[in-house]
Amino acid sequence: MSWFESFILGLVQGLTEFLPISSSAHLRLTAAFAGWEDPGAAFTAITQIGTETAVLIYFRKDILRILSAWTRSLTDKEMRSDHDAKMGWLVIVGSIPIGVLGLTLKDAIEGPFRDLRLIATTLIVLGLVLGIADRLAARDETGGRHRAVRERKTLQQLGIRDGLIFGMCQAMALVPGVSRSGATISGGLLMGYTREAAARYSFLLAIPAVLASGAYELKDVGEGHVSWGPTIFATVIAFAVGYAVIAWFMKFITTKSFMPFVIYRVILGLVLFILVGTDVLSPHAGESGG
Repeated sequence: MSWFESFILGLVQGLTEFLPISSSAHLRLTAAFAGWEDPGAAFTAITQIGTETAVLIYFRKDILRILSAWTRSLTDKEMRSDHDAKMGWLVIVGSIPIGVLGLTLKDAIEGPFRDLRLIATTLIVLGLVLGIADRLAARDETGGRHRAVRERKTLQQLGIRDGLIFGMCQAMALVPGVSRSGATISGGLLMGYTREAAARYSFLLAIPAVLASGAYELKDVGEGHVSWGPTIFATVIAFAVGYAVIAWFMKFITTKSFMPFVIYRVILGLVLFILVGTDVLSPHAGESGG
């Protein structure tokens, strides 16, 4: 991998990680469209450490508060009813599905799941799911001629059942094209949570999963065409761009609809199907990256 490729891929990772459009799919597609080798699952997982570092900094006050309350709750029974202490446990519980499935499906994640036809399918299907979830949320928030405004749930009402459902939604993002934020936010909206609550828990839930995945994949750097230098460079770029994007996205979701992302996902998926169907792109274009 050249330094130019790593710069572009780091930029793509930073721009797309927090948006509900799938960063792993965009890394795969960028390489396929440019005629580069697939950067591979290891490169994707490690560059996500860069964007996740942006989450750690952006939510640092929340994270430190949760860690402090959770740690104290281990020895102080009274602290176990504290919301922040509960949130610490809920992040752990919600991380179980992706941890189990990530290890179980490792070979598929690095192989069949990177087929462009599957990516096109997940882009469209999850885009439609996000659109439905967004419309339901908007209907509750605005009401209508024959409907009253319906109050949506906040993180104060999050329990183990919903935490596990969020976790199952996050695990779907092991397939490129699904989108970690897209799947978890969609799940949250369908369960009746506000956009802000669903997004905030989605970002907190991603921290252990992304950091663990990135650390696990470190051993594979340098085995294929991707070496340490470009990988680190791309990770730094992803961090810088990702921090700016997460700040914008958290403001965006408080007042705007997800429909622009829905439309983008569906159009991209259809274009990808056309390109593969007309043999402009092979469904395995660029595969062999490590």
